[in-house]
Amino acid sequence: MVELGLTHHALAEELEVNVKTVERWVTGDYVPFPRNRHKLAIRLGRDESYLWPDALPRDRAAAVSESEIVRVYPHRSDVTTDEWRQLFESGTEEIGVLVYAGLFLAEDAGLQRVLRKRAKAGARIRILLGDPDDSRVAERGEEEGIGAALAAKIRNAFVLYQGLSEVTGVEFRIHRTVLYNSIYRADDRLFVNTHVYGLPAAQAPVWQLRRVPGGELARHYLESFERVWDDATPMTEA
Repeated sequence: MVELGLTHHALAEELEVNVKTVERWVTGDYVPFPRNRHKLAIRLGRDESYLWPDALPRDRAAAVSESEIVRVYPHRSDVTTDEWRQLFESGTEEIGVLVYAGLFLAEDAGLQRVLRKRAKAGARIRILLGDPDDSRVAERGEEEGIGAALAAKIRNAFVLYQGLSEVTGVEFRIHRTVLYNSIYRADDRLFVNTHVYGLPAAQAPVWQLRRVPGGELARHYLESFERVWDDATPMTEA
């Protein structure tokens, strides 16, 4: 409420409830009824499970999370260029990329133009690339059967992103984490490229997700992105 500049009276008026009721919600004396929990979650931009961890029955939380799955692709290569562009074009506030190299994205001048355009329109663009000198990257290269080629792909991505890195609103960081999934985010929409031992990322499945109030699946990946971002190093300092 503070972040949104909402007072108790303003929220009570919006939801057509007594201001004392809002005060009791805030102090934790009362948990809102399901109808009001849903309205509050949408108004505050938070999941119900975040605002009231113990209020949502597990069976309902599971059902809501299942509804977050829009589509499953057997391989990342099955996602068309148009679908990638539609994803990033839909981002008006937050666009994020978490990969080791993600060279297919760096090589696509059209996708880079979309990111540049969204940044100039006010979206925050954050791209996380792996440290080519990190031992985890070397291990992943061996697991995928491409050896040192993965580190070379990352260095190639650095070069291809040079122009984009100079655009206001675009931030790059270098991470040194075990990459369990590559994450591509545009506001509440995500493509999650799972990683399978022995398979290159392009041959591994992709989950298309849409975050909805009360769901937990998309939130797990969004929070994972933030943890990696917080521990990463700005590219200018790497």
